Amino acid sequence: MALLVSRTNTEVTNLSVRLPAVSGRFYPAQAEHLRTSIRTYCDDVADRTFGGTIRAVIAPHAGYIFSGPTAAHSFKALDLHPDNRHTVYLLGPAHYVHVSGVALGYYSAFETPLGKVCVDEAVVESLAEHPLFDMQNDAHNHEHCLEVELPFLQVRACPDLCIVPMLSRDADPLQVAKALRPYLRQDPHARVVISSDLSHFHTYADASRTDRDFLNAVVKGDFVAVARGEACGREAILTLMHLAEDLSWQPHLLDYRNSGDTGGDRDSVVGYGAVAFTETL
Repeated sequence: MALLVSRTNTEVTNLSVRLPAVSGRFYPAQAEHLRTSIRTYCDDVADRTFGGTIRAVIAPHAGYIFSGPTAAHSFKALDLHPDNRHTVYLLGPAHYVHVSGVALGYYSAFETPLGKVCVDEAVVESLAEHPLFDMQNDAHNHEHCLEVELPFLQVRACPDLCIVPMLSRDADPLQVAKALRPYLRQDPHARVVISSDLSHFHTYADASRTDRDFLNAVVKGDFVAVARGEACGREAILTLMHLAEDLSWQPHLLDYRNSGDTGGDRDSVVGYGAVAFTETL
């Protein structure tokens, strides 16, 4: 299969634009309020150096009042440069529609209150030739897990940015990683964003212990422990771990907190983690 990286949507196409599904609920619907919120979250994150290029991050996907501070750690770390053309491979769990394999979003763009983020149609069409991947817009139309990452990308990213939107639930992470690996190896400016929350509805103390064990397993490359974990995007995280192993990317834990830290009660919380993966040249 030939790999395609040119953007066909620089020309006029007949593909639809994927409209916001959770604007005004998971994040502010007003553009300036949204932009200010993201900048505030990111300004609260200290600058760090990692000794390599950040090729991938794990970021949460809850409402910003709960997970925004942790997501800011991921997106402030992600290396996106204004002089480069970046394709961001977005992968998260399908919450609402059954997905067999990986559901590709085949649109011209995803829209948020901050404008449109183009879809790399050429890559989507190329991936759709793989038997594990299928164009399935119905899985994307109402899904929040990728949408909530987009405003962070729009505020933090370079102008020349496209995405490859992907949802999965039970696809084999090793096989997904094998399919994606040539694209990431071929394009040094490609990035990966894995969308996942961690444990759900434990007490604060139990969640903190469970989530920290899970994040430690991610950083240590313990596939067995991660596969037993409670993160809703567990399979997507395992996919990234396989990619990291194959491409020699190194993980770094950036942040952990849960909804009990950011605005909810502590009797039943949801966990959020930020992890970055560096490539050392």
